[in-house]
Amino acid sequence: MVQDQEFIEFVIRAIVNNPDEVKATRTVDERGVLITLDLNPTDIGYVIGRRGNTVRAIRTLLKVVGAKNNALVNLKINEPEGSQHRRPESTPTTTSSVMEDVDTSAIDNLDI
Repeated sequence: MVQDQEFIEFVIRAIVNNPDEVKATRTVDERGVLITLDLNPTDIGYVIGRRGNTVRAIRTLLKVVGAKNNALVNLKINEPEGSQHRRPESTPTTTSSVMEDVDTSAIDNLDI
């Protein structure tokens, strides 16, 4: 297992109710590293968090771990059948409103 995969499994297992069912799969292609996350359907809400804040924070940390190893790392969550997470249909999310909430000052000057 590689550092980014170990990191994501550690973090996700710490916040879900069924840590034994967490599985992260790592694939590498020309676009970078993709970590695909499979978990218990009842745990999807814990990972996504309110308004997506938890998963956004996890993705930010994962990008920092990837940058440390000169890799572009992305996270994909396989939403299992019967999960408790529902996307609101009437809540538009713009890139500018999302970026205003994220403090990236610690990684702004990273040379990758």
